[in-house]
Amino acid sequence: MKVGICGLGLIGGSMAKAYAAEGHTVYGFDTNAPSLGYAMLSGMISAELNADTIPNCDLLFVALYPKAAIKYLSEIAELIDKKTVVIDLCGTKEKICECGFALAEKYGFTFVGGHPMAGTQFSGIKYSKPNLFKGAPMVLVPPIFDDIAFLDGIKKLLAPAGFGKISVTTAENHDRLIAFTSQLAHVVSNAYIKSPTAQSHKGFSAGSYKDMTRVAWLNEYMWSELFLENKEPLLFEIDSIIASLTEYREAIASDDSDKLTELLRDGRIAKELVDG
Repeated sequence: MKVGICGLGLIGGSMAKAYAAEGHTVYGFDTNAPSLGYAMLSGMISAELNADTIPNCDLLFVALYPKAAIKYLSEIAELIDKKTVVIDLCGTKEKICECGFALAEKYGFTFVGGHPMAGTQFSGIKYSKPNLFKGAPMVLVPPIFDDIAFLDGIKKLLAPAGFGKISVTTAENHDRLIAFTSQLAHVVSNAYIKSPTAQSHKGFSAGSYKDMTRVAWLNEYMWSELFLENKEPLLFEIDSIIASLTEYREAIASDDSDKLTELLRDGRIAKELVDG
């Protein structure tokens, strides 16, 4: 299989390594010349992804920020062969899928929205690894939902990455859920670490602190774009947690033990229900 990957950061680089490790021909491109050079020298890509190699791809990943992904896909759409399956790897889905589905219909290739639910607090090609996606969930936004053979074909194309559970949903539902499961967590973690107390935490912190602050170490440029791209769902989640925190604060400020116990009990039960 010939696989093209535009964007050789953590996600795109890990895809390149995963497919290369399985013996597939990988073409890659990145606007960062050192990243592209490293990918060539290390053998994670066989050649550059360009106007000559794009038409040869059986599978094409677009691993860019949403705005850049839309721009890139719009620029190369006419070069993509009708046999090619294009999968974006953006963190939001509505705008890229709207663009991708329209271009696919116009030029005859297949577009599927994708979001691999894996990563680290670090970014860049030097942190990429071939097993990053092993066992990880993958969310797909296909153009059709009732064609089992089509979806099975997409899963087979993704097999070299080693994903675990693959979920199928709409772009709108993806963005609504991701605002809670991912984006809110990054906002809260990033805000939490700004406490003046954080500067003197050493020797007084363990697992809770590490869990809460891991994703505070983020790529501010990427996450700013993702947050604004998904503005309304994320604002809903931020407003929801502010309302909940206000309840806890009021119970503590008024020494209301019964109310505080009730709130903590409700949270514990909510966690039990969510985890099954």
